[in-house]
Amino acid sequence: MKQTFRFNSISEFHAFCNLPNPEHPLVSLIDYSKVNYPMDDNELKWIQNFYSIGLKRNVNAKFNYGQQKYDFDSGVLCFISPLQFLSLEMKSDIEVEPTGYLLLIHPDFLWGTSVIKKIKSYEFFSYQINEALFLSDKEEKIIVDLFKNIEKEYQTNIDKFTQELIVAQLELFLIYAERFYERQFFTRKKSSHELLERFEQVLAQYFENGNLIENGIPSVKTIAEQMNISPNYLGTLLRIHTQQNTQQHIQNKLINTAKERLSTTNLSVGEIAYELGFEHPQSFSKLFKQKTNQSPLEFRKSFN
Repeated sequence: MKQTFRFNSISEFHAFCNLPNPEHPLVSLIDYSKVNYPMDDNELKWIQNFYSIGLKRNVNAKFNYGQQKYDFDSGVLCFISPLQFLSLEMKSDIEVEPTGYLLLIHPDFLWGTSVIKKIKSYEFFSYQINEALFLSDKEEKIIVDLFKNIEKEYQTNIDKFTQELIVAQLELFLIYAERFYERQFFTRKKSSHELLERFEQVLAQYFENGNLIENGIPSVKTIAEQMNISPNYLGTLLRIHTQQNTQQHIQNKLINTAKERLSTTNLSVGEIAYELGFEHPQSFSKLFKQKTNQSPLEFRKSFN
């Protein structure tokens, strides 16, 4: 079995990539053209215990996250959280020097700061690699400038203001990233609309193929896996384009199906609840009333 490396510190990652020791033990900006992975063959696997934000171009490799692959032939930005599994598959048919930057931030640097809670709320840290952020030239300049500001700060004499100033730049960076991602959801309309259509198809198939009785109400993760995208990416896509999250869409589908059963069949409320994947009719009735301001029996009575 191929060995999976584990990097607990930024200095361990620097040493592995044949880079000089980091100037700051918990924060480092790496020039990607200087990274030299020790490759015995054409594949490398690792888990890292720190955040990484990569702006990469012309990387002579495919990065894998889970079962997804992405070619970094143009400038894109991707975000990796601690303890995520990554692998690197070198390509032998391209000989272009890779460029870009890799910002590494250890969680220990963020404890006690305002960004520690915020960074976990940014969903793009759990997107898949193939959901990376494509930057315009203007956007890329903003990102590179923020990278450089962080680097300049830890390269100066470290004092009591260093952490606060770096965190301020990082918070600004994340706000810009969120803005650029939202822009991408709108400008890449064809891709977004295809995903929305695919979402409706997957959800409809789940409801129509008897999965509710056998497997229960689908989770957000189940639907996202069938679409080969991450749950957070699906949630952001739906929220931006429909103002509702994935769970709300699933519940709306349940309620609409329930209304159809209540108005066109003689099935009891308990039977309908069972067909819709509820273990207890009370749970179904509670959700129905929450969404419609009527109990199932009150709704049925309005049709009689």
